[in-house]
Amino acid sequence: MNTILVVFILYGLVVVGIGYYFSRQVQSQSDFILGGKRLPGWALAFSERATGESAWLLLGYTGFVFMTGLSGIWVAVGIAIGIIFAWVFLAKIFMRETQKHNVLTLTDLLAVRFGQKANLIRWLASILISGFLIFYVGAQIAGAGKMFLSALNIPMSYGVILAAIIIIFTTFSAGFISIVWTDIIQSILMLVTLVGLPIVALVYIFTNDLSIVQSVQAAGDTHNAWFGGLTGFAIGVLFFNNFSWFFGFLGGQPQLSSRFMALKNDKEAKQGTIVATIWTILAYGGAFMIGITAITMYDQGSFTDVETILPTMTMQLFPTWLAGILLAGVLAAIISTANSQLLVITSSVTEDILNKTLKVNLTQKQFVWLSRLCVLIFGIIGLVIAVVSDSLVYLVVSWAWAGVGCTLSPAILMTFFWKRYSSAGVIATILSGIIFTILWISTPLEAIITSRFSTFFIAAIFGIVFSLIFPDKEEAEKADNVQGAL
Repeated sequence: MNTILVVFILYGLVVVGIGYYFSRQVQSQSDFILGGKRLPGWALAFSERATGESAWLLLGYTGFVFMTGLSGIWVAVGIAIGIIFAWVFLAKIFMRETQKHNVLTLTDLLAVRFGQKANLIRWLASILISGFLIFYVGAQIAGAGKMFLSALNIPMSYGVILAAIIIIFTTFSAGFISIVWTDIIQSILMLVTLVGLPIVALVYIFTNDLSIVQSVQAAGDTHNAWFGGLTGFAIGVLFFNNFSWFFGFLGGQPQLSSRFMALKNDKEAKQGTIVATIWTILAYGGAFMIGITAITMYDQGSFTDVETILPTMTMQLFPTWLAGILLAGVLAAIISTANSQLLVITSSVTEDILNKTLKVNLTQKQFVWLSRLCVLIFGIIGLVIAVVSDSLVYLVVSWAWAGVGCTLSPAILMTFFWKRYSSAGVIATILSGIIFTILWISTPLEAIITSRFSTFFIAAIFGIVFSLIFPDKEEAEKADNVQGAL
């Protein structure tokens, strides 16, 4: 039997086994959705990083750097700053607000802060999250198909089915608890792959007397320039388009913010911040170098699909058994992201809509089983999307990042830091984010300025304007009192 296939099977059995073991700890909806706030900070940090970095990082971003050259670094810079900012400035606030309001989801955290329109906020945020993230899940499963195709020459349709089974089972079994503990293994595997592969690639390059500088220059006129050979206004456009991933990390990605909400205390938050910062620097530095070393090892046009560069390099540079372990890191990235997003979609339906909005009368165990049913249904939908979609992993993730992260990030920031933010402002933020993301990516504007940038600021502007025009009742009364005193 193929050695790499054996490694993948063993890896899959370990992940499934962990999920089954922790399934016995799930006694309530709180356990299933947020782990009952019993998990250590370092574990949540590893999980947050594994969840945040999907097939997009290992397949999409490495291929992006291969195609663009040095200017691709600004994506890594924007993301790294966003991750560190979130852990340093937002994690503790999420933790305290979650404890204060006794909520389980990002949507419900927004809703309880703006009780006048709480149910409408829950409906809109749930539609936003479910609508975009289901395509994100499909992109992850499609990434698994590409990886199986590249590494094992297994038909892509078989690969996506195998990945979907593992993703659905780990989420179905114990929800948040099993996801976090399997994420630890997956996060370490990802880091080993992202750090180990460029080191071995550099040894190969120097051993074979190849030149990175000459190869980057020969790859294209723009590859050797940190700003893609652009000048003036065009530099600003390129910088913001690449750096704009930053805006999605400012609290608006529910699958990431749930890790902050699950923190127990300040000590655990500090521990998580240190782990997440170190992991981010190592992982993104490694991913960038994989793309650069690939430019040296392969000619432009060598790949029908540039998102298969990492599996190809791994197969070429490592012994078969070790390549299998490293490629399991790609599968790990896919699983860790997809199962977290499945859980977010599920919690939006069961907790935000059925429990909090429609007040469906079920016991805690019945809600757990309802959540498991939703995991199964949405997992199958994600599988169908992966099978029928030809979209690139990088693009699909980019659009979902704009639609969810860059819409909800301004809502979260204004909720935490602006006292005049109103329920009408929240609704305007969400609606404008949904509408303008869909409109923007459907026009040539997306090729000029990415929706990750435009959505954030459009949603923020609408939120500010509507908050000032339609303040909440208590805020309006305060303003009237101040005016009367004057």
